[in-house]
Amino acid sequence: MSKHTLSVLVENKPGVLARIAALFSRRGFNIDSLAVGPTEHPAVSRMTVVVHVEDQPLEQVTKQLNKLVNVLKIVELDSSQSVQRELLLLKVRTDNETRPHVLQTVELFRAKVVDVAADAVTIEATGSSDKLDALLKVLEPYGIRELVQSGVVAVGRGPRSITDRALRPVDRVA
Repeated sequence: MSKHTLSVLVENKPGVLARIAALFSRRGFNIDSLAVGPTEHPAVSRMTVVVHVEDQPLEQVTKQLNKLVNVLKIVELDSSQSVQRELLLLKVRTDNETRPHVLQTVELFRAKVVDVAADAVTIEATGSSDKLDALLKVLEPYGIRELVQSGVVAVGRGPRSITDRALRPVDRVA
């Protein structure tokens, strides 16, 4: 099995996320990462879906996704041809002795301290999954109090955009 990152443009309507997630579930695929947000077009949202699957079943799922009424466009983003990032918010246990070491680590990983308390530091980091995993491994000995990690968001490299070509009309008369 290999990792695939799909960028899916969908109509910004209720229930679209549930229908797409259900399609993956029916096929027996676990979604490793899912991120959804607005695009430059108010009526369109962009979903970034990461799944581990063989190429042939992925092609079948892609064809089924294209049949869904609310799906406008699907593009598979190759990791070498796209920029992929995740966001990590991490609360690490600190005291007067360990705080300088934690802050030095934060600086080394080009992360940011977003909150400081007497016994904890909250850190914001963005980057590849590998970078965030490495940061976690280094900070784990200090004690991780809380962790929140977003799904992957990705965009193709270069000037082309998934929305370059005209999208089919979103406003449908029911």
